Amino acid sequence: MSEIKNPKVDEFLSNLKKWQEELGLLRKFVFESELNEDLKWGVPCYTYKNGNVIIIHGFKEYCAILFVKGSLLKDPDGVLIQQTENVQAGRQIRFTNLQEIVEKESIIKSYIQEAIEIEKSGLKVEFKKNSELVFREELQAKFDENPDLKAAFDSLTPGRQKAYNYFFTSAKQSATRMQRVEKFIQKILDGKGMDD
Repeated sequence: MSEIKNPKVDEFLSNLKKWQEELGLLRKFVFESELNEDLKWGVPCYTYKNGNVIIIHGFKEYCAILFVKGSLLKDPDGVLIQQTENVQAGRQIRFTNLQEIVEKESIIKSYIQEAIEIEKSGLKVEFKKNSELVFREELQAKFDENPDLKAAFDSLTPGRQKAYNYFFTSAKQSATRMQRVEKFIQKILDGKGMDD
């Protein structure tokens, strides 16, 4: 059981305008475990031997407890949510009010315990390889007509490849996807990421 509350998390929670009670209760549940508390990426993060296990955070419409390796949890209660199709490991349980958290206390605590056991066991999430990235036809067409572009894209770091591919594929209309691809061709050829 954790014994030391992190003052950074105390300050974070005291400054919240929304979800203060909800995140405070989630924090209490997590705090009953053996995880260490920290503030990472601007939100409370709970670790086991420096491995990130749980994050609690609030959004506009909901607050959540996120299990960093949530895809490995059994989820017998069917409460875990994959934030977006691009999130491979993390899974959330979302709440819109304090009562929902109170009602799910035993579920939350059992999922916390399972997440800790997964971390202790050393289990890893098997991430899809970048070769498994699915390209929309606009980007594939550019690769087909310009092999140098494909070679330059393949030599980018995996994170840069994912960022470009997500940005290109997230546009709903083909014309927008084509404009996005055209805009970044030179950066890709220069071996740069979107924000470089």
